[in-house]
Amino acid sequence: MCDDYARRLRRYGRLEEIEVREAGRAPSPEVGRAREAAALLERLPRGARLVALTRSGTAWSSAEVARRLDRWRSAGGPLAFALGGSHGLGPEVLERAEALWSFGPLTLPHELARVVLLEQLYRAFTILEGRPYHKGR
Repeated sequence: MCDDYARRLRRYGRLEEIEVREAGRAPSPEVGRAREAAALLERLPRGARLVALTRSGTAWSSAEVARRLDRWRSAGGPLAFALGGSHGLGPEVLERAEALWSFGPLTLPHELARVVLLEQLYRAFTILEGRPYHKGR
């Protein structure tokens, strides 16, 4: 599913997926999150606006995602979304983020959260273009 939505999204612009290794052998979840945060921030494109996916963020409707995406696109520059590993994102990433987005109180494996993220971005572009994909009001 990720490949399908990534393919669809490429018609709207450049898409690059960057993965960092989860720090599974860290002595504690805090140390692991810190290591992952450092790796994520190091790989972040220069000047990128960062949106962090976290349960502590704000839940957005698909229409709100489209509005935000339109504003970010108009502002120019790269846009990056960060998904955490099994222990979430480190505070360094959350502090660097311009926005904190939540898919709600559910706990999702990051592989599934990636599918939801890509689908919602695709949906947002179709909303902005008035395409019939989105059936919401």
